Amino acid sequence: MRGAIPDWDLVVVGAGPAGSTAAIAALRADPSARVLVLDAADFPRDKVCGDGVAPHAMDVLAALGVGVAELAAGTTPVTTLRLLSPMGMQTRRSFARPACVIPRVLLDARLVHAARNAGAVIERHRVRTLSRQDGTVLVDGAVRARTVIGADGAESVVRRQCGAGAAPAGTIAVALRGYTSADPWPVGEQRLVMAAAHWPAYAWVFPVGDGTANVGYGELSRTTPTRAELTTRLHDLLPDLPALPLRGHRLPLSPGRPGVAHGRVLLAGDAASLINPLTGEGIYYAVLSGALAGAAAVTPDPARSYRRSLRHKLGRHLRHTDVLARLTRRPWLVDIATAAARDDRRTFDRLVEIGLGAGTLDVPLTTAMIAAAARHRNVP
Repeated sequence: MRGAIPDWDLVVVGAGPAGSTAAIAALRADPSARVLVLDAADFPRDKVCGDGVAPHAMDVLAALGVGVAELAAGTTPVTTLRLLSPMGMQTRRSFARPACVIPRVLLDARLVHAARNAGAVIERHRVRTLSRQDGTVLVDGAVRARTVIGADGAESVVRRQCGAGAAPAGTIAVALRGYTSADPWPVGEQRLVMAAAHWPAYAWVFPVGDGTANVGYGELSRTTPTRAELTTRLHDLLPDLPALPLRGHRLPLSPGRPGVAHGRVLLAGDAASLINPLTGEGIYYAVLSGALAGAAAVTPDPARSYRRSLRHKLGRHLRHTDVLARLTRRPWLVDIATAAARDDRRTFDRLVEIGLGAGTLDVPLTTAMIAAAARHRNVP
């Protein structure tokens, strides 16, 4: 760290969507706050991800004064979702609100720029240790912070250093992704192709809008599949996909989330295992938890404030997705959900809210699922 001031109101570790949003939110809440953001990489840099950005994430950023049109520049809105269930049930419907596919090499650099413009200091530095001293947190023994936010991803050093538990078995997914020409697939359509084998698992095609598409495959990690095995499973589900370079990553799913506040250390985004277990969506959770953590960091009691606000915004949703993640280990339930979405527009919208936003399993959705099960006894 080149000449870093030793006293900061907030040090954010990780400058991805959660970390940059946290910095912006802290400075929005208190423009006089001294905010330092540390990341091991220079920006722009690539990050393995599906790149899907739900409108809910854009809402959070817009409320913080971030120019969302600039964030999505060079991409085209995605208006349609096509689902193919494990046993072949299919639905295709338009989103109630368009989504975006923004490559992380663009999204993250643009958010870092927004954080810097908001007043944050951005430094390249790989954090290795945290320690507590006189009611503050020492980062690598050299920088003192009133509060630290760990937004350093799935392999979070901050999570380990603050004493948060490791993700339990059965709550980690693994995925591969690459980029290819979008020509074989319709413009503006996201595609999810689910696999009965190795369930829960699916392949995706997310068109960027610049002539390319983000394609990939993910599954719940019960064993340790090899890259070659994951690649084969991707091509089995997307047989028209040409050979292409693929990069892998781990996704800590929300049923394995740790406590999000440990003294003056808060966890946000992937570091807090905030990834939707039904869809693998993580950017909405990242910017929302980052925004809440950043605002909480400049309050008198950051841990209490953050726990309360996160529980208010996501608590019920997370409890419902925990339950749904257990229920949908039976692939036929996903076939029923796909059938219900095909049969009814409002059911489709409710399922999208659960998968991409903060929706819950309410009475109308439950009723629609029961009705779909009765109509489609021999799904598909």
